[in-house]
Amino acid sequence: MSLKKRIEEDIKTALRARDRQRTGVLRMLKAKLQEAEIALRSRQNPDAELDDQAATRVIAAYGKQRRESIASYREAGREELAVKEEAELAVVSDYLPTQLDDAAIRTRVKEAVAASGATSLKDLGAVMKAAMASLQGAAEGKRVQRIARELLSGSD
Repeated sequence: MSLKKRIEEDIKTALRARDRQRTGVLRMLKAKLQEAEIALRSRQNPDAELDDQAATRVIAAYGKQRRESIASYREAGREELAVKEEAELAVVSDYLPTQLDDAAIRTRVKEAVAASGATSLKDLGAVMKAAMASLQGAAEGKRVQRIARELLSGSD
């Protein structure tokens, strides 16, 4: 079952269970996926559909927004709003690949460094492109970049 169909089915389940919070988050995800699909159709052909990989990118971006909101709310001392955002993030996380730990990311980044022939921080862009392609949503870009910088600067 595609990611989009899974979300639609989960909306029905949440509605039956009268879970307002989960229903709201899932409807927002569905709306984000529809926006991305409409943009894809305007760029390509009118029959284009969002595949699971593109849907994962959209959901990951939405999850990143939630994480940034949590940090902002905590900085502003708005703990009740941060807790609400964390609950939304928990629902969003159900539709994302499991996040890798730093050791696994380090291994993939080392492979990307070797594949791209990178030797210094000047080659960070090429390493990031290769690493993010192999990780595909399994790691946040900031974490990958931090590890890539460590490896390329020699502070392994």
